[in-house]
Amino acid sequence: MVTADGTFALFSRIRRASAGFLRAGAGAVAACALVTAFGLASLRAEPKPQSEYPVATDARIEQSGDVVRLTMMLSSKVEANAWVQSSPDRVIVELPSTNFQIQPNAKRSAGFVSGYRYGLFTADKARIIIDLSQPAVIARTETRLVRGGFGELTIELRKVGRPEFLAEAGKARPPEPAAAAMPVPAPTKPAAETRRTIMIDPGHGGIDPGAMVATIAEKSVVLAFGKALKEQLEASGRYRVVLTRDDDRFVSLADRVQAGRDEQADLFISIHADSLVQAQDVRGATVYTRSERATDAEAAKLAAKENEADSAAGLETSEEVQDVAGILMDLARRETRTFSGVFARNLVDKLGGSIKMHKIPLRSARFWVLSAPDVPSVLIELGYMSSPKDAELLNSPEWRGKAVTAVSAAIEDYFARERASVGQAAEIRR
Repeated sequence: MVTADGTFALFSRIRRASAGFLRAGAGAVAACALVTAFGLASLRAEPKPQSEYPVATDARIEQSGDVVRLTMMLSSKVEANAWVQSSPDRVIVELPSTNFQIQPNAKRSAGFVSGYRYGLFTADKARIIIDLSQPAVIARTETRLVRGGFGELTIELRKVGRPEFLAEAGKARPPEPAAAAMPVPAPTKPAAETRRTIMIDPGHGGIDPGAMVATIAEKSVVLAFGKALKEQLEASGRYRVVLTRDDDRFVSLADRVQAGRDEQADLFISIHADSLVQAQDVRGATVYTRSERATDAEAAKLAAKENEADSAAGLETSEEVQDVAGILMDLARRETRTFSGVFARNLVDKLGGSIKMHKIPLRSARFWVLSAPDVPSVLIELGYMSSPKDAELLNSPEWRGKAVTAVSAAIEDYFARERASVGQAAEIRR
């Protein structure tokens, strides 16, 4: 509990001291524990303007016997690589960064293909992920020039038995962009910066759309909210605000966590919007903190779903936990959890005064994106896209403005408490 005797200030000093040690003495090891196969390259590489990407349009999917063919028209010919992957069964198609302008009502399934999705994957690559309901292998991957200088991409899949599929999935495939062996970048927070740093993490992005309701994707809803929150916080002049993504780009869970640590964030706020297809009457916002044991089954289920974000992009990754700094690491985690809890309760109070909250507004579960040992972190589910009423509000600028103002007020109150407790602690020492 934070009291007026300076406990908040004491926690703040302990957290910063232990966090500084972790970054200076063991930061590289901790980062390697969190980094994925393609690591920080996707976040650090400078992207090209989307106007320079080839454009994909006119997607068609059709079945003929044991063969399913997916075809896309492109503004130019590109190189494409494809391979199959098991657990879950799917086909990964990788191509240069592409501006996908596929018609929303395009057919998405045929035969043993239960669906496909697409989007940016790293700064210079895009992916198409084809989900399989039955085993299949790639019979043909072809890009060719067609009349007018346009390109045509064709992925032809053939239904096979399970043994043949697994044999194909076990073959070597193009490696992910390697960054695990690269030195961890130094923190990018300017040395003379005195403002508090807020890291805002719009969930999903690029190849990972998140929850989908009709033609509305969670990744777009939360990006709009994140940008609006950044704008309001920066307008006060009191905060330095950084987004984990500011466009429709995929960022791995490990990169999101590491970004908060690199920026020496004082708060990390991950933004999401849930969906419960079989419970459209469930509504309201929820605030989550990290814990090893979930508060309830629904929280555990949501965390499991959000922790599969990398899998949605075709990455085979899992969270790793390493004790890289012994007692100081444990101390940092404990004090970070205290700070996260203080902010989460404050956030529930402020949001509850402005927008509809879930009947259990404060919960916890083992969210990977909240795992930084030295950055207080919370995850906000703004509402349920599966609820017609919530879906309407999530896309309303007026509602977004109310929610953004509430989150901003919670942030201001959180740091005001810290400033007050620091001052009280100084008075006690005199």
